[in-house]
Amino acid sequence: MSDKEYKPYPDSGSLRASSTKKGPKSPDYWGNIAINLKDLTNIQTVGGLTVVKLSGWKKQDSQGRTYLSIAVDRFVPEQKSAPVRQAPKSDDFEDAPF
Repeated sequence: MSDKEYKPYPDSGSLRASSTKKGPKSPDYWGNIAINLKDLTNIQTVGGLTVVKLSGWKKQDSQGRTYLSIAVDRFVPEQKSAPVRQAPKSDDFEDAPF
């Protein structure tokens, strides 16, 4: 991480490659994410677990190291509603051949 002080931004964070692995169970990446829990758009609870959808972008820091920038994915596609069909008016049947 750079010499700049870390400043969290809502719904964003990063994962960086671990520089040292002490064993096979040591993580390959480490990082954090700051989640705005006041906005629960696209955050679900399933079986008592909070499920947060994330998106990520591969980037390079000022020292040329690659890292993964992550963000809470709050995108909810617009629901396309079916066209509303109106009931025929009674005068629509005047020309009917029956």
